[in-house]
Amino acid sequence: MKSAPSVSSHPAWRPGRFVLTVYLALSRTPHGLLDLAGPFCAALLCRGGLPSASVAALGCVTVFAGYTAVYALNDIVDYRSDKRQMEGSGQDVRANYLDAAFIRHPLAHGYLSLPGAVAWFVLWLAVALAGAYALNPVCAVLLLLGCILEAAYCLLLTVSHLRALINGVVKALGPLAAAFAVEPSPSPWFLLGLFAWIFTWEIGGQNIPADWHDASRDAATGARTMPVVLGYPAAGRLAVASLVASLLVSVPLLALSPLAVAAPLWLAAVLLGAALLLPPALRLARGLEDAEAAALFNRASCYPALVLAVLVAQLLFR
Repeated sequence: MKSAPSVSSHPAWRPGRFVLTVYLALSRTPHGLLDLAGPFCAALLCRGGLPSASVAALGCVTVFAGYTAVYALNDIVDYRSDKRQMEGSGQDVRANYLDAAFIRHPLAHGYLSLPGAVAWFVLWLAVALAGAYALNPVCAVLLLLGCILEAAYCLLLTVSHLRALINGVVKALGPLAAAFAVEPSPSPWFLLGLFAWIFTWEIGGQNIPADWHDASRDAATGARTMPVVLGYPAAGRLAVASLVASLLVSVPLLALSPLAVAAPLWLAAVLLGAALLLPPALRLARGLEDAEAAALFNRASCYPALVLAVLVAQLLFR
């Protein structure tokens, strides 16, 4: 077994900067910042416009804190399994992969202590809970549910590949909470459409390509993920089908929401989304290569931001 690396041995080491880097890496902050677009879309669609300045400011802080906490929780709960996977494999360096923008799994690599990681998680969870409760107590409940389900998702690593469904639920809870933050009683049909849109995007554009990278190590350690259990060809086809479903669900969600996105704009959102998501998904389904999985993950991570840009255009030109 290899000993834990020294902090100064990492390529990102700079005196006074590395400590912050590992904490941001624990929470996958570059990815988390892109994820903020999902709740922002939900809030605009549900309210039919911009919320008050105070709600918007509190919502931004709360959403950032919530994603920061939940991503950190993932690495904390997965600490032992990540460490087992990395034994003998050295530093996990991957070019052009969003979740490795800083350091992938810094806790398992020994760049961060477990008590330090837990303290970071608790700090941001407290901020997120306070903000969520102030916005709407339902938001706080959804945040706690998300933390419980995220822990369950991690603990089921060696139990069933269907744990991916839990991952889809967790990712959808953020936008659902944002809807309740701006509207005390959102339409059940709107919430169902919002859930389906985010859930299918997460499965096809995030969960499957992310697990694709670790499939060989996952198989060796008994982990059960979509690529391991279904095999690469079936997992690739499932990714394509899930993303097509997400694009189709987005049409009534955008057009029939209280924001009532104009036809040219929702059509632009669908076509631009298809151009962003489907080419890398189809290449992955055909080529079955890790580089194609990384490309799909990176581009799919930008999809909510693309839709958010369309919604902003709706607000500016209506």
